[in-house]
Amino acid sequence: MLRAQRPRLARLRACLSRGLHHKPVMALRREDVNAWERRAPLAPKHIKGITKLGYKVLIQPSNRRAIHDKEYVRAGGILQEDITEACLILGVKRPPEEKLMSKKTYAFFSHTIKAQEANMNLLDEILKQEIRLIDYEKMVDHRGSRIVAFGQWAGVAGMINILHGMGLRLLALGHHTPFMHLGMAHNYRNSSQAVQAVRDAGYEISLGLMPKSIGPLTFVFTGTGNVSKGAQEVFNELPCEYVEPHELREVSKTGDLRKVYGTVLSRHHHLVRKTDGVYDPVEYEKYPERYTSRFNTDIAPYTTCLINGIYWEQNTPRLLTRQDAQSLLVPVKSSVVPVEGCPELPHNVEGSGILMCSIDNLPAQLPIEATEYFGDMLYPYVEEMLLSDASQPLESQNFSPVVRDVNHTILLFKRNKLNYRLSSSFSNRERIQFLSMSTKKKVLVLGSGYVSGPVLEYLSRDNNIEITLGSDMTNQMQQLSKKYNINPVSLTVGKQEAKLQSLVESQDLVISLLPYVLHPVVAKACIESRVNMVTASYITPAMKELEKSVDDAGITVIGELGLDPGLDHMLAMETIDTAKELGATVESYVSYCGGLPAPEHSDNPLRYKFSWSPVGVLMNIMQPASYLLNGKGCTPTAVRLKVLIDLKEARDFLEVGAVFRINFVR
Repeated sequence: MLRAQRPRLARLRACLSRGLHHKPVMALRREDVNAWERRAPLAPKHIKGITKLGYKVLIQPSNRRAIHDKEYVRAGGILQEDITEACLILGVKRPPEEKLMSKKTYAFFSHTIKAQEANMNLLDEILKQEIRLIDYEKMVDHRGSRIVAFGQWAGVAGMINILHGMGLRLLALGHHTPFMHLGMAHNYRNSSQAVQAVRDAGYEISLGLMPKSIGPLTFVFTGTGNVSKGAQEVFNELPCEYVEPHELREVSKTGDLRKVYGTVLSRHHHLVRKTDGVYDPVEYEKYPERYTSRFNTDIAPYTTCLINGIYWEQNTPRLLTRQDAQSLLVPVKSSVVPVEGCPELPHNVEGSGILMCSIDNLPAQLPIEATEYFGDMLYPYVEEMLLSDASQPLESQNFSPVVRDVNHTILLFKRNKLNYRLSSSFSNRERIQFLSMSTKKKVLVLGSGYVSGPVLEYLSRDNNIEITLGSDMTNQMQQLSKKYNINPVSLTVGKQEAKLQSLVESQDLVISLLPYVLHPVVAKACIESRVNMVTASYITPAMKELEKSVDDAGITVIGELGLDPGLDHMLAMETIDTAKELGATVESYVSYCGGLPAPEHSDNPLRYKFSWSPVGVLMNIMQPASYLLNGKGCTPTAVRLKVLIDLKEARDFLEVGAVFRINFVR
């Protein structure tokens, strides 16, 4: 169901009743720059929702649009050529400069935010005619992640195309493969038909019908944004296995021909400092020119197909030189628009060289689904955009941060346009933030002990999460980095607070798996940078003292989310609540959790299995344990034990009783 957020709509309707005597008019303009552009920013279902709110929607006729004009008319739109009545004009791509109308609000992809030289005249004309531009590319949330984008469909269409191209290229080299039965994305009525064709090819691969002459095929994905995610969705329809980058060499030689292999490449897999061969993610963000890529030696020789979805700047290391590409790769799909200096590509698949699929408007090859997908994300903001009066100052109008900030960004860009072209008014760090397009989430995991492995394995299942591991145990980090897709950073929490703060400020979440005495240090860094924090340890008095600071920072810090404490609490609460519902009374509560060895491993002197830090276990034994016995509080100062397994939880059970809502424990 399409439904704009009620608080926003209430605020906007209040603005209408105060300042406007008639409702604004919106128009969907005809795409007339690119012959392949068959998309629209909104689908008929979105137009129906807008007209039901009482707004007039003009639809400029188009014979190129994939969704027929009559579908928009049926949804309540008015089909007419003249759209001068509209105050908000929506499109996908830029209009011709001569068709711009002054003092209107336009929304489209201007392709000016990265200072693209080809569209600077467009930006000049927008400024000259006092047009308010809402560039979809800069509609972002509070983290800088894009809210509306076609990127996922670029990945879907691009992956279909490169599989089709691979079939042609391999045949030209003398190898028939199941990919020969795949067509270009635009040959299918929808993605479901294309996916079925990919599945059919995958079925033939699983039957062992790939020629032995080419060996196992390997696919390398760079980037974790929408483009890479969409490409991987199609790839996952094949009989595939994901491996770590360092495993490519082996699977490219001895892999199973009944499947294809994929890997997702992160920076730490191939970027190293030129001086010592080490990767530091914090330094790289500031000084990428200090680094070089080992992609051409460590990854490319074992890569059949590269799906490149990363943003590249002049001062960042190249994955491949042109010479590398010609000698190392067979097909390449790039969702990055070619720039001046790229070699001209012949339109054939014979002879030497590589196959490259680099298309500027990939989502237009699946136009109906791309339109509906994009419109679903844009729709909640359309009514707010309708209230934009380009003749009035931006500050005098009541917009949400998403719409307000995109206008501020465009104004900033206009004022700095010349300097931005020359790259003199923005530092590299500012430019990275300014141009941020990624939707991936960043998680910092602190600690590399026993608990860290399962956490990293779980987080690594989501390719949209970039994981940084901070630890002072170099050997442990190296072992974990071989198994999981992580950025290892050497860090001693408690001694390197400045480095900790620098790491935390760029994250979306911090997971502290350190000894509990270090959690307050981490929590203070999270409070300073307003980053959420999770830990599996007990909430200690030192952590409780930070509660007000956490509230003031507007973040969430959650503790006791492990096995013990964590699952034991949840199971206890479930049992206690169930008992109370049946009218039972809790007479006794005793908790055993962790450290229970399997019988075949219980012959050690302590009869205990260290499932977490041995130091932590011994520190826990030294803690006082308060509990109720026959209605009386007891706090023994020390307990003499023959074996560790005799020990129940050492903690304040008087407090736990209150949390569990146990009124009397005997």
